[in-house]
Amino acid sequence: MDSARIIATVIFVGSIILLGDAWLKKDQQLVNESLSTESQEGIATIPKATINDAANRKDVVEPINNLARATGDYIQVTTDVFSAKIDRLGGGIKELILTQHHSKDSKTEALRLLEIKGGRTYVAESGLIGEGLPNHNSIFNTDDSEYSLLSGEESLNITLFSDSESAFVEKTYTFYRGSYAIDVDYKITNKTSAPISPNAYFQLLRDGGGAEGDTKLQPTYTGGAVYSEEAKFNKVDFKDMDRAKSNYPKVVSDGWVGFVQHYFVAAWLPEEGKSRENFMKSLGNNLYAMGFVEGVTEISENSQGTLGARLYAGPQEQNVLKKLAPGLDLVVDYGWLTIIASPLFWLLSALQGLVGNWGWAIVFLTVIIKLVFFPLSAAGYKSMAKMRVMAPRLKTLKETYGDDKQKFQQAMMDLYKKEKINPLGGCLPILIQIPFFIALYWVLLASVELRDAPFIFWITDLSAKDPFYVLPILMALSMVAQSWLSPTPPDPIQAKVMKIMPVVFSVFFFFFASGLVLYWLVNNVLSIAQQWTITRAIEGKKPNNAKQ
Repeated sequence: MDSARIIATVIFVGSIILLGDAWLKKDQQLVNESLSTESQEGIATIPKATINDAANRKDVVEPINNLARATGDYIQVTTDVFSAKIDRLGGGIKELILTQHHSKDSKTEALRLLEIKGGRTYVAESGLIGEGLPNHNSIFNTDDSEYSLLSGEESLNITLFSDSESAFVEKTYTFYRGSYAIDVDYKITNKTSAPISPNAYFQLLRDGGGAEGDTKLQPTYTGGAVYSEEAKFNKVDFKDMDRAKSNYPKVVSDGWVGFVQHYFVAAWLPEEGKSRENFMKSLGNNLYAMGFVEGVTEISENSQGTLGARLYAGPQEQNVLKKLAPGLDLVVDYGWLTIIASPLFWLLSALQGLVGNWGWAIVFLTVIIKLVFFPLSAAGYKSMAKMRVMAPRLKTLKETYGDDKQKFQQAMMDLYKKEKINPLGGCLPILIQIPFFIALYWVLLASVELRDAPFIFWITDLSAKDPFYVLPILMALSMVAQSWLSPTPPDPIQAKVMKIMPVVFSVFFFFFASGLVLYWLVNNVLSIAQQWTITRAIEGKKPNNAKQ
């Protein structure tokens, strides 16, 4: 492998490792403590508010450890995309299965996004704050225990009831066909003889474990996220919550809060324009709560008040997220190369729309990128071809000066100057392309659209590694082919290193997503064709060079 390609590859792989290490440092350790159903009594918090004025809330919400427990008395909900369980105790969603997405460990099992099982805790809860009002520890009643979205229906409503001396409360879930958004609405009837001004809270409770499918080689972010127009997108990881040092907007009237993991997100999307307080907190025992509290407009005696929020719990499909809430698409995090990655994903999506296959879209995107950088690549390959022609003369210089490295280096630079060869000419054009390679790496790693996306034959999931390692082997062969076209350094040790490098670097790709390997393979094939053509043209002038 030529020195330029080695440097480029080192930077590429090193960048991946450094980026991954940064994510790991910002990621909580994958700890899933064993919690039995009995020990989970009281999981989640009731935020305790002291000010009811929704238009002028200045207090900081202080969650307290009053945990809701699983009762087994569930309301079963089935739609075309969900299988959900709503607990009558608290009226929270204690299980949410995405029936259109399989588990990373088994393609025969649907992905369980929300659940309480063993050491896993991830639930969506909401409640009201005020005397006699139901929270996530209160018992709710319903007309039925099973609800299904029937053929021809576009939505499904499930209403839960809670009655006390002070208020009659209806909590309604609305599920939609083909949608991962769920509306949660409250209708409160004041039964007292005085006005009431309750507060409502909407929260997610999650353990600090990592998402399924995460690996040390390809780590992704798992943790909290919050967005507002003022502060924009902020991550609040589990360690920040443990230290209570989270820096996020607390009193806002827009945005959202949620938990992010690889490919999927669960987030509460409040109504725009209503003042509220965000909260995020570590509850101990590897449990974390985040959400918001907002006030309800004063409800006079024998009158009704309403409020609600939307829960999104599903895949990070960017086109869908953009329509749901401002900034929600930012959960698809491309890091510091977003400015490059976002246009690349847009182009990749456009190509997929034309060809109907994400694999072929990757192929055509690679061709387009290669065409854009064609002049830079050509300049680099010309420089390498000239150095390849000079290889015999460099070898002669090496033999002439022996172990006198200083004289050899001076003679070599004089030769380069005489032949008008820039020794960095083959390196710099490639280095310029490195940010694009890394950006595309994150696009292919973070985009749920490629999850389960087939290419051809045995490649049935572009987000997973090649099950038969055909693409990595072909890529390794292409790297070897490139090394044959590259100039051989006069130093025998360097020459041996360059022969070994293709094999060493290709090992990484045996564990990468097949979509990424496909991109790199196509890029290598195109590079070989371009480099071979240029090298052949330059070497055709070799006799003339030899006379000089």
